[in-house]
Amino acid sequence: MRTLTALSLCLPAMAGAPDPAQVANPFFTEWKTPFGVPPFAEIKEAHFVPAMKEGIARQKQEILAITTSKAKPTFKNTIEALEQSGQFLEKVSIVFGALSSAETNPALQAINREISPLRSAHRDDINLNAALWLRVKQVWEGRKAAKLNPEQARLLEVTYKGFKRAGADLTEAQKTRMRAINAEQAKLGVDYGDRLLKATKDFKLILDRTEELAGLPEGVRSAAAMAATKAGLEGKWLFTLDGPSIWPFLQYSENRDLRKRLLMGYLERCQSGATDTKEIASRIAVLRVEKAQLLGYKTWADFILEENMAKDAKGVYGLLEQVWNPALAKAKAERSELQAMMDKEQPGQKLEAWDWRFYEEKVRKAKFDLDEEALKPYFALDKVRAGAFQVAGKLYGLTFTELKDMPVYNAEVKVFEVKEKDGRHLGLLYTDYHPRPGKRGGAWCGSLRPARDHHKINPVATNVCNFTRPTADKPALLTPDEVRTLFHEFGHAIHGLFYAGQYRSLGGAPRDFVELPSQIMENWSMEPEVLKLYATHYQTGEIIPAALVERMKKAGTFGEGFATTEYMAASLLDLDWHTLTDTKVQDVNAFEKASLDKWGLIPEIPSRYRTPYFNHIWASGYSAGYYAYIWSAVLDSDAFQAFKEKGNLYDPATAKAFRKEVLEKGQTAEPAKLFHTFRGRDPKVEALLVKRGLK
Repeated sequence: MRTLTALSLCLPAMAGAPDPAQVANPFFTEWKTPFGVPPFAEIKEAHFVPAMKEGIARQKQEILAITTSKAKPTFKNTIEALEQSGQFLEKVSIVFGALSSAETNPALQAINREISPLRSAHRDDINLNAALWLRVKQVWEGRKAAKLNPEQARLLEVTYKGFKRAGADLTEAQKTRMRAINAEQAKLGVDYGDRLLKATKDFKLILDRTEELAGLPEGVRSAAAMAATKAGLEGKWLFTLDGPSIWPFLQYSENRDLRKRLLMGYLERCQSGATDTKEIASRIAVLRVEKAQLLGYKTWADFILEENMAKDAKGVYGLLEQVWNPALAKAKAERSELQAMMDKEQPGQKLEAWDWRFYEEKVRKAKFDLDEEALKPYFALDKVRAGAFQVAGKLYGLTFTELKDMPVYNAEVKVFEVKEKDGRHLGLLYTDYHPRPGKRGGAWCGSLRPARDHHKINPVATNVCNFTRPTADKPALLTPDEVRTLFHEFGHAIHGLFYAGQYRSLGGAPRDFVELPSQIMENWSMEPEVLKLYATHYQTGEIIPAALVERMKKAGTFGEGFATTEYMAASLLDLDWHTLTDTKVQDVNAFEKASLDKWGLIPEIPSRYRTPYFNHIWASGYSAGYYAYIWSAVLDSDAFQAFKEKGNLYDPATAKAFRKEVLEKGQTAEPAKLFHTFRGRDPKVEALLVKRGLK
């Protein structure tokens, strides 16, 4: 996320005659695009490998200049020089990462398999460089006399700990083993992601008889017909494992056998054949135990959590149990309600996993006179996005202006310029909202350029989701869950746009704190006062009726037992995997069953993610960290209360404090300290339990 021609800073001067291949490669030129964004139309698959190799070579030279310096190690010539190295490599990697997640294809996947071990080896070459480590240690040991400002001191601390945690203090034999582990893990992570993407996109439920569509709303039918036509199946209806397809089907389809078929397709992904990921997951788990113990930790969770707010597995289990027990009790009560409804319609039949959403919808209608389909006309995607923008405007004074004719990687992507209240450019936001064959599932916020140098280089954030598509006669109409997701990812973008520190390495946040800025935005999305801003009927322009909002409020915690339990089950499964203490190869399905049975998960609620398709923990950086959403939910519920307590959802003083003390800070200070400074105390779990109807 940045702007101007600042990317030219990433390109050191090149001596001698230019290489013709480099001249033709856009990564080797200054990007003369608006705000210096990537010229996507000019970037071809063939450009990545040579650019990546060049980026690695350049950073090696930058590191060599640090390690061979005759000058005494200082913060400036060692820590800051290391921080500023690798900008060309970063430039290439950011674009490649964005396309690999949102717009991949077989060529990019092949490139990823080729460059992944190169990047892994390069990271090890830096982290295990004895001469570099010696200089870092010398700066660390002289830190008291160096008179560093707080941000410099934090960067030094993060850098020093990073080297230690990467194995810089290991023996040469141990370093050799560490390199082998990292290389194998990198390869396995790529393989896991590729297999999961293929398994997800390969599954198709094709219907050709109208009676098979019984119960499905017209919008769901139209979307399925459009998907079938696009797939060359004119006159049929296509349902997939993408969220906008599978979940409405399970919610509304009256055909129990088809509901079972679709859900089992989702749950049994990656269990066999060419897309089987079970051996990959079990091998990664073994490697993580070995790596953790090589570094002096008992388990992988001990290694990971040391840098998070939670600090250790005991702290995480303690929080999870506080939420798990009431959530499971509420889920069991919900099960009884659903079974009672099923008994009326299908006497003698037992509620199963593929029945839950269907009967939950029926009970919701009966208890609250609330039909989710009646809500969707008020949640047109463009209006919801505008609503999120308005909330940011009321809180922080931001404005968002769509920019036409900007370089994008897909025609569906839209770009918005973000400005401060006084008109100063803050950054850009790319939005990409609909499923495609080359886009992985879920929703995420990314960066095409992270902020640094106190916003002298401005950020470019991305929001990538998989929302319901528009049809021939309707705009994209979102479910309430999709509305919350849009606000959630927008919150991540705001966090990245606001980071005001000097160093890119301090622009992130620990895993169990980074969801606070995103999840707090969800709180605004369904507030009646906020709904009036954006929830207008896509045909009539009518503001969502107060009576409908009131019914939504009354039904607000209905289904929370299911939602919280299926998420918590995945969190506990993740933690169980990563508190293993030995390198015995686990039978994946047996391990998973033992974990979920231990916690008492009821069979009618599958874990949100099963091991073979739990991409978060095997290929996306959330290992021993999927609990972060519930940990951050405690923070966001408590933080939002600060606004509620003022009686003003947009209280200027509270918004200013949240921006200054949390959103602008990145990890320039410990997250617990940031929250305490904002709230005046440590977080309390009560607000979350009340919000979810668990207390």
